[in-house]
Amino acid sequence: MVESPTAGVTVACCQFAPRVGELTGNRAACLDVAARAAGQGARIVVLPELASSGYVFRDLAEARTLAEPVDGPTAAQWAALAGRLGITLIGGICELGDDGALYNTAVVVAGPGILAAYRKVHLWDAEKLVFTPGSQPPPVVQIGGARLAVMICYDLEFPEWVRLPALAGAQLLCAPTNWPLFPRPDGERPMEVVRVQASAAINRMFIAACDRVGHERGVDWVGGSAIIDPDGWPLAGPVPGDEERILVAVCDLGAANDKRTSERNDVMSDRRPQLYGGLVQGGRLSVAESAAIGATGAAVPQAGPVASKASSASPGVS
Repeated sequence: MVESPTAGVTVACCQFAPRVGELTGNRAACLDVAARAAGQGARIVVLPELASSGYVFRDLAEARTLAEPVDGPTAAQWAALAGRLGITLIGGICELGDDGALYNTAVVVAGPGILAAYRKVHLWDAEKLVFTPGSQPPPVVQIGGARLAVMICYDLEFPEWVRLPALAGAQLLCAPTNWPLFPRPDGERPMEVVRVQASAAINRMFIAACDRVGHERGVDWVGGSAIIDPDGWPLAGPVPGDEERILVAVCDLGAANDKRTSERNDVMSDRRPQLYGGLVQGGRLSVAESAAIGATGAAVPQAGPVASKASSASPGVS
């Protein structure tokens, strides 16, 4: 019996403490933790959101001094490391677009270069003062026999957005995050992690969410990195707290192809999209309005195409 190329893929989340404004130090830290993850057997490595620049910018002007093109020095260093170690690396940068706007971007790199770039669509709080939101769906990249997708942090809180890469065949969703720490009842798991677990289960898809740590200009972080299986259970993490760590888990990505939840149920084939028209309408709808829209049989937009490893994805388009 020939083993599936997606069986036993080792995935890592590298939770560390970027320092806002310290590009050189952050780039070095990214290379260090990614190399250490590869040393533990990881073939797919996820870094935090805005890993190269830090997160809590004073203003747009400061962010602009830390921005770089999607194919700039950070991605070039990551691609060189990925090629040398034979890994795929996903991480966040502060992107300076060709249009002069700044984007909160995640890049997917492997030898020989950038496979895809994704601009965060759902901006959190003060991000709206710095970044322009992206306008394209999450890319799905095929690497060998594996299909991985990428989105960023707050994007995960929109179930319809997470559904898109699942519909496009993604087996693993990689999510660089910066989860600010909020109060929660004693003994409770962070709600950010709970939502990721729910998303993995309802889509029957692995999710690797890589958070950060390190006090930054008055902000603390959940430190809730986790690798979740298609049943919604953690394979690694979360261990919330202000501690750097590398989480590693072996994932049978082929399991994400099986969308069955019982003998008679399948989370994809049981969908009734002809009734979901209200989900793609702007604003909030009354029950009556939602029923009326659903009765029209409005179609739900399909996710974007799968990008092959050989393709060269342009920023924010894949």
